[in-house]
Order: sequence, then C-alpha cells, then structure tokens
Amino acid sequence: MSHDDFHDEAVAMARLGKDEKVIWQGAPDRAVLARRVFKTRLVAFYFGLIALSAVAFGNMGGAMFAVLAGMATLGLLHSMAWLAAKSSRYVLTDRRLILRIGMAIEKTINLPLGKIGAGKLADLGNGHGDIALDIVGPHSLGYALLWPHARPWKLSAPEPMLRALPDAAKVANILANAVAAIEPVNRHAVTSEAPAPAPTGLKEKLA
Repeated sequence: MSHDDFHDEAVAMARLGKDEKVIWQGAPDRAVLARRVFKTRLVAFYFGLIALSAVAFGNMGGAMFAVLAGMATLGLLHSMAWLAAKSSRYVLTDRRLILRIGMAIEKTINLPLGKIGAGKLADLGNGHGDIALDIVGPHSLGYALLWPHARPWKLSAPEPMLRALPDAAKVANILANAVAAIEPVNRHAVTSEAPAPAPTGLKEKLA
C-alpha cells in the first residue's frame, strides 16, 4: 500500500458525514517514536554500559553477549516503533479528531472537537512534538486502548496524544483553530510542557 493510498483509506474509514471536511492528516515519525516511546537511546546506553563494565573487568565474553543482546533488543524495539507508526493515522476534520490506531487490533477513535478542552505541546526537537489532549467531561477511553497514543502515566484519567508529529507546532495551531471554530464550551488555554516557549498560537484560548 502506498503512502497516498493509506491517506485515502484513513479518510474512507472515518466515514465522513455530510459536508464534513478533512483539515489535516498525519502520522507519527518512526525514528522519533522509537526514541520517545520505546526509549531506544536509553536501552542502547544501558547495554553499552554493561559492555564497557565487562571490558573493564576483562570479561570479553560478557561484553560480546551484552552487545549482541543490546542489538537484538534494539532491533525488536525499532520494529515495534515501525509497526506503531505504520498502523497509525490521525485525521482532523472540521467536526472531530479521528485516531486510527492499533498494532495488533485496528481501532478507530472519534474525538468530537467540542470535547477537546486543551492541548499541551511537548517539543521533541527538530520541529517534532507530542500533543496531549484534555478531554472535557466523562469518557470511556482507557489507557491500554490508547497506548502508545496516550500521555504517559495518566492512568486514572487517560489523555489521548498525537505522538512524534513532524511540524508539531503547525499542527497544534491547526487543531486550535479547528476547535475555536466550534461553539464555545468553557475551554482552557493551550499550554506547553516543553522547556522552550510555546508558539504564539498555542497560548491563545481555544474558544
């Protein structure tokens, strides 16, 4: 399936309503997802430290085993990141945000724009970022259902998250404008979790 075919299929699966328009669609970046969600850099550091310690104590066999184990683990994690990125699609319309996700079992989650109270942008560098969404009112979204498209450690009140997005600040502004076009529903201001200042558009109230 080509990249464009996947775009078209994601929209078709959303079953758009009458006069509903697609504003934006995108997917996680595989390399950033591997680093951010599957902690590949941390794992590489861990096995590297074990290998260096083995060398320091003259245990070359142990060092070789650590290197091989590290390569196998990293290969598995990168494969999972590739599968997660390949099976994920985010579609924003003028009425809702659609998350088509699921590495093993495909799921389609619809978030009406009127239910999105706030967005939190985390800057991951090089224009990439995560956008966590605060949902207004009760919902039945579980952490396991959303993972890895969920804000880490928010187990009791899961927050959907658009992960490892290229041009994340631009996407956040598009999302903010789409939500602002919906009838006001007592929203919060969009904030940033990143050390760097958030883009201007993200500091404005959604409605």
